[in-house]
Amino acid sequence: MIIREAKFMMSNSRVDQCPPPTLPEYAFIGRSNVGKSSLINMLTEHKGLAKTSSSPGKTQLINHFLINEDWYLVDLPGYGYAKVSKDARATWGKMINFYMRHRENLACVFVLIDSRHAPLAPDLEFMEMLGAESIPFVLVFTKADKQSSSRTQQNITAYIRKMQESWDELPRHFITSAEEKTGRDEVLNFIDEINQQLAQQADNA
Repeated sequence: MIIREAKFMMSNSRVDQCPPPTLPEYAFIGRSNVGKSSLINMLTEHKGLAKTSSSPGKTQLINHFLINEDWYLVDLPGYGYAKVSKDARATWGKMINFYMRHRENLACVFVLIDSRHAPLAPDLEFMEMLGAESIPFVLVFTKADKQSSSRTQQNITAYIRKMQESWDELPRHFITSAEEKTGRDEVLNFIDEINQQLAQQADNA
C-alpha cells in the first residue's frame, strides 16, 4: 500500500462524536511509552502526524486520521500508565472500552507491545478483554532496533507461549522499528488485505 495522503481529522472523548462510521477503522493502542506515535508517523511517512513525547501518557483522546480518503487510523490513549491519577485512568479505561465495544466500523485493533520486555500483565489482560468481546486484533512488537534480533525473538516466543495457555488460536503478529522502518510494508499490506475483504463483503451483500 502506498500512503498518498494522511490527515488529522479530529480528537474527542465520545464515540458518538467520531467521524461517521462509513470507512474501515484501525485502532492503535498499547501501554504508555510503547512507541505508538513514532510507529504511526513511520507507517504514514508523516513525521509530525501523531504527536510524540518523551513523557508517557501524551495521548488522552480518541484521535482520528484519514488515510488516502479510504480508511481511518485511530490513535488511542495508552493503558497501564501509573503516573496519572486513578480517576484519569478510570476515565480513559471507560472511553477505550466503550469505543472498542461500540465502534461499528472498527476493523482491527493493533495491540502494540515493547519487544524489549517479557510478557506483562497489562498487555495480557487487555488482550483477554478483546478476546472476550470478540474484537479482532493483531500484535505489533515495537522498538526491535533497540536490541538484538535474537533477544526480540526470545521475547516474542515468550508472549506466544504465554498466550497459548489460554488461547486456541493466536493472532497474527508483526515486528517493527520506527527508526529502521521495519515491518512497515507488512502492516500496511495487512490493512490493505482487510480493506479488500471488507469491500468484497459489501459488494456481495
